[in-house]
Amino acid sequence: MSWRGWLERSVRRKLLAIALLPAVVMLPLVTAALIGWGNFVYDKLLIAKVRSDLAVARGYFDQVGERVLSGTAAVAGSQALLERILRDRPDDLDWFLEQQRQRLELDFLVIQLAGRPADDHLPSAEGVEVWSAQALATVSPALAKRAPAARALVIAQRKDVMEGGRRIATVLGGILINGNLELVDRINNIVYPEGALPLGSKGTATLFLDDVRVSTNVRLFPNERAVGTRASPEVREAVLMQGHTWLDRARVVDAWYMSGYEPILDHAGRRVGMLYVGYLEEPFRLAKYGILGVTWLIFVLGTVLTLLASLRWAATIFRPVERMARTMRSVEQGEHAARVGAVASDDEIGRLAGQLNHLLDTLDDQRKTLERWAQELEQKVEARTRELADSSRSLQHTQRQLVQSERLAAIGHVSAALAHEINNPVAVIQGNLDLIRELLGDRSQIIGAELALLDQQVDRMRTMVAQLLQAVRPSQRAGPVDYVDLNAAVDDSLVLSGHLVLPHIRVVRELRATRAVAFNRQELQQLLVNLITNALQAMPDGGTLTLRTRDWSGEAGGGGAEVEVQDSGPGIPPEVRKQLFLPLFTTRKDGNGLGLWVSLSLVERHGGSIEVEDAPGGGALFRVCLLARGGLPP
Repeated sequence: MSWRGWLERSVRRKLLAIALLPAVVMLPLVTAALIGWGNFVYDKLLIAKVRSDLAVARGYFDQVGERVLSGTAAVAGSQALLERILRDRPDDLDWFLEQQRQRLELDFLVIQLAGRPADDHLPSAEGVEVWSAQALATVSPALAKRAPAARALVIAQRKDVMEGGRRIATVLGGILINGNLELVDRINNIVYPEGALPLGSKGTATLFLDDVRVSTNVRLFPNERAVGTRASPEVREAVLMQGHTWLDRARVVDAWYMSGYEPILDHAGRRVGMLYVGYLEEPFRLAKYGILGVTWLIFVLGTVLTLLASLRWAATIFRPVERMARTMRSVEQGEHAARVGAVASDDEIGRLAGQLNHLLDTLDDQRKTLERWAQELEQKVEARTRELADSSRSLQHTQRQLVQSERLAAIGHVSAALAHEINNPVAVIQGNLDLIRELLGDRSQIIGAELALLDQQVDRMRTMVAQLLQAVRPSQRAGPVDYVDLNAAVDDSLVLSGHLVLPHIRVVRELRATRAVAFNRQELQQLLVNLITNALQAMPDGGTLTLRTRDWSGEAGGGGAEVEVQDSGPGIPPEVRKQLFLPLFTTRKDGNGLGLWVSLSLVERHGGSIEVEDAPGGGALFRVCLLARGGLPP
């Protein structure tokens, strides 16, 4: 037997499958969604953080460069420097330059007088520069020890001192990036002050010459900085070779950091180094896994509790149905006293069980009455037979006709009475079965086999009187009218249409209605779902769905409430609008043309109206006016 056949043979199995299926399907889906969404948001947040950190670091680095350039230019153009050069007092000139160097927080500030043997031996400088070790030693032999390699990264400015239109000296000032721990620590303290990073994460900053760390607070060992180590090949390729900004995870010495790298350009626009800031990723990763784990655990517990409750509630459906099926089989086998018994639930299933008990009682009473009448008839026939035993053949023939007439009359009387007594409970049972199907809708297929069995038994009972009375099928009727909260109905319909609301569609709710409308609750929900679905399908590329409710008052003192469904799609052409509410008219390949026609029928049945017009700013607007208690159509 296939799994589908095994499932179709029992309503218990169907209900258990319904209860288990959401947990079996949804748990893996929710787990995958949590992991995917968590990783996406986690990466976005960490990248946004390191992007802002890198912008702060770049701002301070540029500020330092501006201070070097403007400070050196200011010293070269100062009157105090010019006077000391003209007085030709070297000690006073050196003292003045040292004071200015300390004031400007420069690593070097030197002057080369014109006409001296070493004139023009100072290296050129205009911003970020890469000097050779020899050029750095020419400026400051002491600083050359901080850059033992063949090259040094500096921020420097060279300015001429002019007097009377001629150059009398050249001033060179700047800072050395190599080994400048004070600068890199200051960048790190500005970007990552104490307590700025949660969860125990640590921030780092580094200045590179090409891909070599020349100034960093990254530790190679507890008491040794990772000066001289290199960036990863991926970072070198992206930042130095291609000129991109790196915002991603990167291996920094011995740990993974959420890192930001961007190139450092010299005055000619060449990429000569990199500026880096980043923070330890592991604390955030552990926090992410903790949050995902707790969320998943809460969902699992909620699913288990929901499953247990669903199984408990499902038992209130399949147990009475199973009892009714067993009772009908027992009656078919001749156990006329078999009954369903009391059912605890007071829903459609419980009422159906009560009607079945009543029907079986009625059938049993009629069966007993029919047997008694048959016995009485046989006694009368026997008496008449004895009285006419000596009559002639004609009298015997007459007797036989009389007996036959009496028998037919008795059977007719019994059948008429039986039809009258059975017809009412049969109609009640059939009506309840139809009502169950109508209320359950597509869900009635879950217990379709059991409902079909009940239909079969009802048809068998009708067959007993089918030759005497025409069976009357209970007609379907419109749903009962309730007084419905329009705002709540809009919210419920939006939930039912939620799977169609794409991420790029914005939903605006302006629910101001205060009057309850006179409408069947399910039919109102069907109407709103139709209009919301049409609006969402009109915006495949995104847009805004606006839902409004408000009260309205009629001229005769009545009134009600109205609801508007507005989209920002392409709108409805006039030639289409004329046919919009006609049956089977549709503009979509997958449509059936019944949604708006059915919606109009529902509204007009309850005395309301539907209007459609162009929405302000583009799109379509459907307005539905509904009546409140005692209201009149608008």
